[in-house]
Amino acid sequence: MNVILLEKIDNLGTIGDTVKVKPGYGRNYLLPQGKATLATKENLARFESMRAELERKSEDELISAKARAEQIQALDLTLSAKAGSEGKLFGSIGTFDLVEAIAAAGAQVERSEVRLADGPLRTTGEHEVEIHLHSDVSVQLTVTVVGLE
Repeated sequence: MNVILLEKIDNLGTIGDTVKVKPGYGRNYLLPQGKATLATKENLARFESMRAELERKSEDELISAKARAEQIQALDLTLSAKAGSEGKLFGSIGTFDLVEAIAAAGAQVERSEVRLADGPLRTTGEHEVEIHLHSDVSVQLTVTVVGLE
């Protein structure tokens, strides 16, 4: 299935690229989310007329993501959770908990933007958490987990 990308997508292409994707990926993700349109002659002509507007929108999103990245980098996040004497948490700290803590600190982040490489945080100490705000903007946030007994 050939589609025209309406925004930059990681590992796929940038605005205006015509790419071949698997039919399921195109039908179930790219087309319903408005990230791409089918590559037909009519859609190509329509895209060329909308190109400047889409590029301006993309640039605005990038500027907004960079501003949010600066705000998030300034955060010093400390979370407390019940833990045993060895530093293992009773339970874990996941994306939902991190989003709530970041919101309480004054920044806005969506759950889908929080990337936990090793899964939920299960031990006390410092952890690096990636916040992926835009296809070109990612921030490393240091989260300190303090154990309560």
